[in-house]
Amino acid sequence: MRHHPLPSPADALDVDRVTEVFKALSDPTRLQLMLLLMQGETKVTTLVDALQQPQSTVSRHLTLLRTAHLVLTRREATSVYYRLADTHVAELLTQVFSHAQHERLGLPDHAAQDATIGSVH
Repeated sequence: MRHHPLPSPADALDVDRVTEVFKALSDPTRLQLMLLLMQGETKVTTLVDALQQPQSTVSRHLTLLRTAHLVLTRREATSVYYRLADTHVAELLTQVFSHAQHERLGLPDHAAQDATIGSVH
């Protein structure tokens, strides 16, 4: 994944946008939706079935994610399909869940592991 340099100090508009993204992701149902969408474009009814929640609840969360520009939609006849907005969103989710997993399992940071591996000859 290609990364863009991060300015310091950060642009105020970028700070506002990042805050909006994290607010949109601050709900367990929305995170579950995003994880399902990481597997690819998915029909709303499939998301409803996977989460075992009412369609109105799932639709409300999807609307919030769409408003935050984290997901995109495509309509086909009477079905609506959702997908992640771009690869940055997938990378963000991957990194944050990797961080959580490292904390839960007590794993060292990758940089620390790489330094240890690099120093062994």
